[in-house]
Amino acid sequence: MIGKLREEVNVIKMEFLKWKGNMDCFAAEKEAARTQLSLELEARLASELANAEKTKANADAFVAVYRADVKAAQSHMREVAETARTRAHWIVEFAKCQSRRETLEEIHAQGFDLTEEIIKAKELEADAGALASDDDDDDDDDDDDDDGNKSGSQSGEEPDGEETVPEITKKLSP
Repeated sequence: MIGKLREEVNVIKMEFLKWKGNMDCFAAEKEAARTQLSLELEARLASELANAEKTKANADAFVAVYRADVKAAQSHMREVAETARTRAHWIVEFAKCQSRRETLEEIHAQGFDLTEEIIKAKELEADAGALASDDDDDDDDDDDDDDGNKSGSQSGEEPDGEETVPEITKKLSP
């Protein structure tokens, strides 16, 4: 009977060792699976991180291009606004010169000799008209008349005719 019990104990020990071996094998497999999963997750994380960096670089490039486009558009807008202001100024000057010439011609029609003033007014009107025109092909900054003199306010004369008004008044006075 003792022999039988010892045999049973040995069988139980063998089963125990077998179970223990299986448990150790399962623990090793579990650790290997955990390591494999960790490696896969790290690889996936690295891939996603690389994609995120690439997307961020693309977005940064897009923002840089957008900002450059905005700056260029703002600069163009300022240039257009300045051109419009300058053009409006010269249109007003043209209207003033035209009105002044017409007034001088009306005074001349009443018998006063204002030929010089009318010629000067026509020249100023032509200069202002040229500056107020739409032609952008005359981009040289040369405001000289044919005789080499500066025209309009460039020559030191007032474009609104303040110098000619006293002369007219003197000629009209008896």
